[in-house]
Amino acid sequence: MSIEPKIEKTDDTAVEERTSDRPSSTAEVARDLERPEARARADGEEAAATLFPENEANDFRTRWTDIQTGFVDEPRRAVEQADALVAEVIKRLANSFAEERSKLEGQWGRGDDVSTEDLRLALRRYRSFFDRLLSV
Repeated sequence: MSIEPKIEKTDDTAVEERTSDRPSSTAEVARDLERPEARARADGEEAAATLFPENEANDFRTRWTDIQTGFVDEPRRAVEQADALVAEVIKRLANSFAEERSKLEGQWGRGDDVSTEDLRLALRRYRSFFDRLLSV
């Protein structure tokens, strides 16, 4: 008995839907992890808020891959570069949170109403970051 995967077209990308709950390959697992709904927590909580714009996150990942690749030839330099990159990411993240807080405080200072949705998104971003820190 053969089980044929069902092909579904989503955002100009063909996605196979499995007929069983078990992945058949690591490639399939990787595809599943890229789906937003797969990143949601098992307890039904929303998927983690992104901490960086996609292009910036991709740049950090590319730089990390380059550092790892360089470890073979120059391990000490790779560790130094890794430290510098982690410091840069932490600084960028701290600045991002400070900018967001400053924007909200500016609105409050002018007497502007800040929507509950804006506050919910800000708190969600803080929660996402906090949860990630504790799970490291």
